[in-house]
Amino acid sequence: MSDHTTRPVGPFEPPYYAVVFSSVRTEGDQGYGETADRMDELVAKVPGFLGTESARTPGGLGITVSYFRDEDAIKAWRSDLEHRAAQRRGREDWYESYVLHVAKVERSHGFERE
Repeated sequence: MSDHTTRPVGPFEPPYYAVVFSSVRTEGDQGYGETADRMDELVAKVPGFLGTESARTPGGLGITVSYFRDEDAIKAWRSDLEHRAAQRRGREDWYESYVLHVAKVERSHGFERE
């Protein structure tokens, strides 16, 4: 996976889509880390996937934003069987709560210091 801990993803030529997953985790790992790494591997293979960035607050709120070229790419990721199994596991074991937002990006620009 790219080094998203120190650099934002993009910008990309609009339009494209941002899928925002905000969550509060349960206590303990319970296999979460390993599955998260596997999901990073799988989503990177989806045609139209542009990148992901995520952060977690000290209070426990996690926000992951994944960028996709079009709705077909989002549908392909949503229907991936391993991803669907991870979603079920998330509801059963890993999340106290979560919210998913899908947004169409109409403007995008950036800055990077030389």
